Amino acid sequence: MKYTNSIEIALPREQVAQLLANPAHLPKWLRGLVEHEPVSGIHGELGTKSRVVMQSGKQTMELSETVTRREPADLHNIPPGTIVHFDREVVGPGMWSVARDRLIEAGPDTTLWEQDSEFRFSGLMMRLVGLLMPRTFHKQSQQHLEDFKAFAEQGKDVREEAS
Repeated sequence: MKYTNSIEIALPREQVAQLLANPAHLPKWLRGLVEHEPVSGIHGELGTKSRVVMQSGKQTMELSETVTRREPADLHNIPPGTIVHFDREVVGPGMWSVARDRLIEAGPDTTLWEQDSEFRFSGLMMRLVGLLMPRTFHKQSQQHLEDFKAFAEQGKDVREEAS
């Protein structure tokens, strides 16, 4: 299953890239995140492997994430016109996914975030989930982009909604 999501954020691309790369901000916009800890490497840098725990309702899932692309490596003073790339591979019970994020300068104070997602499932139950609920995955990915936009532009924290 493959799909693309996108959103415009009313902030300069360099600022969006720095907010996305800062691990302290993840719980503020990544709905359902319980834990995100590097097992090897430095958070967000190329090759870093992390243990990720996500929760949806009463369901908890432990995943392994590997950063497979980060360009440019230095997110300060990004040359004009440069597209920022963050790619990561996520593996969990019965699933493999990849997310390819692009931050594109849409204007002096506007960033277009495009995200290509791909999922593969193994095992009967997970294959059924993938076949029966593809819109759920697409919708959840868009929700993450919208939550980040609200955090970046307005300082909204998804954890405060749950309280």
